[in-house]
Amino acid sequence: MMLRQRLRPQTSRAGGGAPAPDPGAASPSGPLAAAPSRLLTWLGRLGAPAAAFAVFQALLGILPESLAGEVARYCVAATAGAGVGAVVWLAAALVHARGGAGSRPRVPAVAPSRVGPLPELMDGAYAALRRGLSVIEVPGRGPLTGWPHSLAESDPPVHPTAFGTAYGLHLLLDIAPLDGRIRVGEVAETLWRLRLPGGGWAARSQGSGARPEVSAIVLGALARAGADPRLLQSEVRSCEALLDPEHDAPGLANTYVVTNVLRGLLRAAPGSAALEGLREVLVNGATADPVRGNHRCWGAALATGRGNPAPSAVHTARAVVALDRAAQVLGEDERQRAVREEGLRWLLAGGAADLENCQEDVRRPGREDPLHQELLSVRHFASAWVARALMTDGARRTAADGAGPTAWEAQLTAAVERVSGMQQGGVWRWDDGPMGHPVWMAYQGLSVLRRHALMVHRP
Repeated sequence: MMLRQRLRPQTSRAGGGAPAPDPGAASPSGPLAAAPSRLLTWLGRLGAPAAAFAVFQALLGILPESLAGEVARYCVAATAGAGVGAVVWLAAALVHARGGAGSRPRVPAVAPSRVGPLPELMDGAYAALRRGLSVIEVPGRGPLTGWPHSLAESDPPVHPTAFGTAYGLHLLLDIAPLDGRIRVGEVAETLWRLRLPGGGWAARSQGSGARPEVSAIVLGALARAGADPRLLQSEVRSCEALLDPEHDAPGLANTYVVTNVLRGLLRAAPGSAALEGLREVLVNGATADPVRGNHRCWGAALATGRGNPAPSAVHTARAVVALDRAAQVLGEDERQRAVREEGLRWLLAGGAADLENCQEDVRRPGREDPLHQELLSVRHFASAWVARALMTDGARRTAADGAGPTAWEAQLTAAVERVSGMQQGGVWRWDDGPMGHPVWMAYQGLSVLRRHALMVHRP
């Protein structure tokens, strides 16, 4: 069941300004500016051979016969004719190129946001990581340096978790601090020490058995940190083994689980044989929404023969992000591209307007006792996921291709401003409880603002 949590409406912290000039807009044209254009058009309409012959004949008729004989007259006329023909050919090529450029859809530009200085946010996030860092000694595992679920959870120091530490490592790598007060190597080594006895990783609420969605996130973080590929490969095989439908059918029917595994393995093992199958599960799990042009989208559950799940902005955005990354690594066929682009069109048709954070429960039968259920509570930073989907490489092309640059820019601006409005000093807040400052939320929020800053940068 999906539970929605209402958040306070955000307020703008900076005054609006005039819209940024469009770099693709034409400059004002007056009589002087229009004259060269008219001349090029007139020249381009002439055939080069015809123009050359006309000049040749005209000069041959007016050059004096005393010009060093008949041969000299013919040479001068032929040279002039060839020169004019070349000019006309170049004019025609220029007119054709201008016409072709005007007929192509122009990729929309991104308007700057009103987010504060990014370096200050990154400094604030790094300070929060340092405050929330847990450094403890665990018998049988050695020293652990990492994070629990929340940045506000480590006083006194508590046991780091695989999930919190993996996202803390992702955030640390994004910030790339200039000092070594948090050592990437120690954090990465902690993830290896948090590995379960049978291999793999799980959330602390999932018991002693590995789960693919957590294992893939950890493997992606370790790959970014430069872990030994041989060690990674062994754990990748363990993660792939968890994807057997007989082993985890509920997980493979869940959009959150499949998108997590797909994104993690694309980072850790771009040559994994499991990637194509995971993408097909996600593509086949889309469902058409008759309310928004029958565009395909995603809900919390993947579509099966049992019915169509309710469309969801955050799950559609998660699927679009995962499919876009898969397309970059694996390529894509026409069907896969069509489904991915329909997800974007669904967002641009109004689905992206739902920026409310939400929560879902992923239920699985217990390993020891199938009569009891394992429960994983998942919270979704909706505006961050929508912004990430709208900033994928394919989103701007889809907008320029007919979905609407204006709708794309409006939806992206709203999502980015919502992301910015939920942070203070580089720390993102879900609520005011001890679990209210999730590490993963800080990573997602800062990565959105960083990506957006790169998109709007104009040197």
